[in-house]
Amino acid sequence: MASTLVLVSKARCFRGEVHKYAHDSAVTNVKMTFNIYLPDAALTNKEKVPVLYYLSGLTCNEDNMITKGGALAHLSEARIALVTPDTSPRGAGIPGEDDDWELGTGAGFYVDATQEPWKKNYN
Repeated sequence: MASTLVLVSKARCFRGEVHKYAHDSAVTNVKMTFNIYLPDAALTNKEKVPVLYYLSGLTCNEDNMITKGGALAHLSEARIALVTPDTSPRGAGIPGEDDDWELGTGAGFYVDATQEPWKKNYN
């Protein structure tokens, strides 16, 4: 599965921009998404800035830290970029994957599944 990065949306926020991207993942075999917050220092001044990766937990997606975390203004001041990937495959079509919030879609476990029917998508 070839993966092409697609810009889904872009918005100004706290002296920077939040870009949402989607791509087809060869690892999870579904479309995956992530956000990246770029402070103006990186956008307009073309400065190299450090990057913080934030992996959300149970029932979260790539938007939780961006919308609820309250960190973007501080990251802009400190000239730090933020990457927030969705950590759970969504739409794999596995029977029962949406039946329990603790397992399946949105569970956000950082494991490689080894048993059917999970091992094709939950990696």
